[in-house]
Amino acid sequence: MLRSQKRPRAARNLTTTYSGRALMYSGRAFVLSMATISFLFLASSAIAALAEDAAAPGEGIDRETLDHWAAPYRGWQYYPEHVIPSRPDIPGFEDFHSTDVPCVYQLPEQPDRWYMSFIAFNGRGYNSFVAESRDLVHWDNPRLAMGFGRAGEFDHGGCVVGAYLYESYDVNAPRLLRPKDGFYWTLYGCYPRQGGYELRPGYQGVAKSRDGLTWERALNTPILSIYDPDCGAWEKDCIYQPWLLEYEGIFYNFYNAAQGSVEQTGLAFSRDLLNWKRYENNPVIRVRPGGYDEAFASDPKVFRDGDHWTMFYFGVGKGGAHILIAFSRDLRHWTAHPEPLYKAGGHPHGLDKTYAHKISLVFNPKNETFYMYYCAVGERGRGIGLLTSKPIR
Repeated sequence: MLRSQKRPRAARNLTTTYSGRALMYSGRAFVLSMATISFLFLASSAIAALAEDAAAPGEGIDRETLDHWAAPYRGWQYYPEHVIPSRPDIPGFEDFHSTDVPCVYQLPEQPDRWYMSFIAFNGRGYNSFVAESRDLVHWDNPRLAMGFGRAGEFDHGGCVVGAYLYESYDVNAPRLLRPKDGFYWTLYGCYPRQGGYELRPGYQGVAKSRDGLTWERALNTPILSIYDPDCGAWEKDCIYQPWLLEYEGIFYNFYNAAQGSVEQTGLAFSRDLLNWKRYENNPVIRVRPGGYDEAFASDPKVFRDGDHWTMFYFGVGKGGAHILIAFSRDLRHWTAHPEPLYKAGGHPHGLDKTYAHKISLVFNPKNETFYMYYCAVGERGRGIGLLTSKPIR
């Protein structure tokens, strides 16, 4: 249980449905900076060449290989309660509830301390918070990481940090933040308006931090917007949460976006974290009719896994939101496994009876155990749950 200076309130039941994604739009367009316009029309030859290569069709991955690669991420153990409850009672932010979008990381020279960013909602919009732990189970000292943007701007409705620049994206590596140009970096999802739950359209920004705990804008315009010239039809209504990855000098931004009530996952490239070019063959993870991701294929988290890449994402279909997995050999062409890693409703205490989604995965070498945090929505409201690859004390 997350602890603060005040006694936590009891979690209350919350009725949460994905039909509740607000289908409201903003007529506000944003003027692109000259640097962004220049990048869009005069992209570097390296990124242009990468995008052209990415447009080539890829080969699918056979079912036997999918099963083999997915096997280490099945058979989860349950932690009995939310590690961050639906009402975390954060000092100074007691009206924020419905915790979501966990992301675990570490800071240099702190090998025995972990941090988790997460968001909460106060009826007007999201703020991002951070808590800390010494055992990956008990989290305390919650405080603000990034709040509402300025009125009238693209992130006024709230900021969702959690797409960090890590030292390594190996699935077994520490989630250690990597400094660049004297700062730590994250991409973030955001909304322009307050007054409801994820009021469309959503955007993405880029933020920086001196200490890895509190974040501020690194750019005063969105890095991805529905008004961009290269915005596709599949993402024309709302852009959601990013996942940042660096490989061979190229930054990759995996993100989910919506057309109407359908969400899918796409990809964009950058050389500098500030200017981005979309992949021509988006979306890279598509919804599958009749599957566990027939409505949503969202919130990608990508790691290097031996000789291939592994993506954890969530699908909405067959009565809930479930944790799924996909694989790639080149970061551009992906094959999703048809069966979930974990289905909603699996927790014996009802924590994820409604939804199980939005994961953060970290490996603890001390006990050789994966800790998978996820947004667990069920009988105790919307909070951060924990699954582990081995039983823990």
